[in-house]
Amino acid sequence: MGESKGKFHVDHNGVRKSRVQLVNSRKKQKNRAIMDVPHEINLLVQEIQRLGSKNSDGQTSVKFGVLFNDDRCANIFEALVGTLKAAKKKKVISFQGELLLQGVHDNVDIILLQE
Repeated sequence: MGESKGKFHVDHNGVRKSRVQLVNSRKKQKNRAIMDVPHEINLLVQEIQRLGSKNSDGQTSVKFGVLFNDDRCANIFEALVGTLKAAKKKKVISFQGELLLQGVHDNVDIILLQE
């Protein structure tokens, strides 16, 4: 939490804050991260459209390995697997299994359900 100076604490930027201020600033940081999930999913949809192709059902599909090994995706997504999980939970994409791992699941199709 930082160094303590009486009733105040010094945060990682060297700013003196009360315990309440520190807790509130952490809550704001957490909320910002939560609010970015829809944006991350939108970026994921764009990248699947860029890298994928239409399958026999007319849906855009891309192999996990293609997505994972793409340089642009590596720069965009800090946690690609987490974004994939969130998009699957919101029924934006579909893939077999619960978790995708590099190498083991490179040939798993990620199917875009919402274009």
